[in-house]
Amino acid sequence: MSSNSKTTHSDPQQIALLDNLRNKIVSKTGGWFPGKGVFSHGYSMLDDLVGVKSYFQILILHATGKMVDRALGDWVEAVYGCLSWPDPRIWCNQIGALAGTARTSVVIGTAIGAMATDSKAYGVLPLIDGVNFIQGALEKYEKGVTPEEIVSQATSARGGKPFIVGYIRPIAKGDERLETMERVSKKLGFEEGSHLSLAYEIEKVLMDKFEEGMNINGYVSAFLSDQGFTTEEIYQMFSMLVCSGVTACYLDTFHRPAGTFLPLRCDDIEYQGQPSRTIPKS
Repeated sequence: MSSNSKTTHSDPQQIALLDNLRNKIVSKTGGWFPGKGVFSHGYSMLDDLVGVKSYFQILILHATGKMVDRALGDWVEAVYGCLSWPDPRIWCNQIGALAGTARTSVVIGTAIGAMATDSKAYGVLPLIDGVNFIQGALEKYEKGVTPEEIVSQATSARGGKPFIVGYIRPIAKGDERLETMERVSKKLGFEEGSHLSLAYEIEKVLMDKFEEGMNINGYVSAFLSDQGFTTEEIYQMFSMLVCSGVTACYLDTFHRPAGTFLPLRCDDIEYQGQPSRTIPKS
């Protein structure tokens, strides 16, 4: 580091900022004031929210600072149901199952399983790319770019492969969850917005050219973009998306004999390291 470089330890403005925050906790979200109440984003938790708003309305408020109506809260709750299955073959649920067979606590097992959804290929993190894609696609569409051209641009950037986040599934074709969420959307009175409408047009192109359709990521990304949420807000509201499925798989193995989930023999392991060696004499 050059002698002219400033660090947080020598920058007077940074020192002044840290000094101003010493021995105090500052929050723009809310807090508990003994004898007065608990507040979140300007709402009294005990007067305005608890027993008045649904848990998912409160969850979205905490994640985004926005108070949504009950219908949208119920819609997000339905998505949680679509993406938290009690199947121990699913990668995050395997972690919960291993935690159960190892006899750790249900909280630890569920938390670690939820952490696994922050991956590039599966889980919650890909929502960022899914939202960015459909919001960027709509900007292009409104400037005159056709759905065919949008797909062509996206596929050429991937060597001609239709690997667009929000479309295609790695294991199966189609996504049975879309029909369920479309039914939920209709029941709750939501109309098809511009992002979702374009998402369907892009799906038609992909079906014609590659026989691949939209997945739940694409549907959620487009629907919530139509509700005015940003990429970061959508990612934040689904941070604990898989928890109930992880908990279910934890309990399944916890109630079985310890160490019996996916047991391995020594000869099941393919060792590719150094061959056996003799310890040199001193």
